Amino acid sequence: MLRIGILTSGGDCQALNAAMRGVVKGLATNVDNLEVYGFFNGYRGLIYGDYRLLTSRDFSGILTRGGTILGSSRQPFKLMREPDENGVNKVESMKSNYYKLSLDCLVILGGNGTQKTANLLREEGLNIIHLPKTIDNDIYGTDVTFGFYSAIDVACDAIDRIHTTAASHNRVFIVEVMGHKVGWLTLYAGTASGADIILLPEIPYSEKKIIEAIDKRHKEGKGFTIIAVAEGAISKEDAALSKKELKKKREKESHPSAAYRIAKLVEEKTGTEARVTVPGHTQRGGSPCPYDRALCTRLGSAAAKAIMDQKFGNMVAMVNGETKLVPLEKVAGKLKTVDPECQMIKEAKRVGISFGN
Repeated sequence: MLRIGILTSGGDCQALNAAMRGVVKGLATNVDNLEVYGFFNGYRGLIYGDYRLLTSRDFSGILTRGGTILGSSRQPFKLMREPDENGVNKVESMKSNYYKLSLDCLVILGGNGTQKTANLLREEGLNIIHLPKTIDNDIYGTDVTFGFYSAIDVACDAIDRIHTTAASHNRVFIVEVMGHKVGWLTLYAGTASGADIILLPEIPYSEKKIIEAIDKRHKEGKGFTIIAVAEGAISKEDAALSKKELKKKREKESHPSAAYRIAKLVEEKTGTEARVTVPGHTQRGGSPCPYDRALCTRLGSAAAKAIMDQKFGNMVAMVNGETKLVPLEKVAGKLKTVDPECQMIKEAKRVGISFGN
């Protein structure tokens, strides 16, 4: 008898169900006696014993279904070793529920914070397999995370639609794409949808350079400009401030986000109307794109093999087009950011895209 637990933690994305399906089908096809326990609402289910024995019916027809059939929640890693409001020791409670069910492995699907807790549980002696999920594509050790390409589709669609109305008005249109710390999603969506200016957290922008790029387009007879802005985009001046100083400055501002700061700058410096669009959580929603469905089937199958081979304590990554097991201890806590000197940035600049620097 093989018993596994499975949970999804952190922000949701389009391909969580597809990934879980891949794991379970990979095991069910090759293991005679299998029990799968699903923990509800992320680590909360593991902490408080909220779980259910799942059947094949639970994983039927979910390849194209967005969200997660198990639900999710955010449990900050920095608070994992602190008792909850009722004095419950979270780590010991998770271990207790793992051993209570006599699990052979716990499969954890999630992003960076989720991964750090997965590594913590590995250090506590549990058999762990992690699958890299995030629309931000910022997990270290894997070329791509599931959810990323599905989110690109949504962000691109938003910018594409802005293009049609932009062509009818002499305005600057700003689309704010998800990504507080990294700009992979904005970089890919902006490039794929023909944004004129792309602003990323990794490349602090010069207000002067943004205005110059807009003015250049106007002089060329182009009546509109489209700017793709990551949530975490920051000016060179703000980037030079300490966290405390920046927080104090933000508290005095009336702008809800980076896109609105850019809009105010544009209107003040150019006299041109600026409009902001924030796709927000639509970037996490809907069905997974075909690429993510195939990716999750591969990652899930590879996870199943790792479980059968008892190669625990690993993240299942995609490296150079091949699935690979990467030790959690080598990647947990690390962030994969956009290199400002990477080939893609250079190629984008070559075709006239400005990064505000």
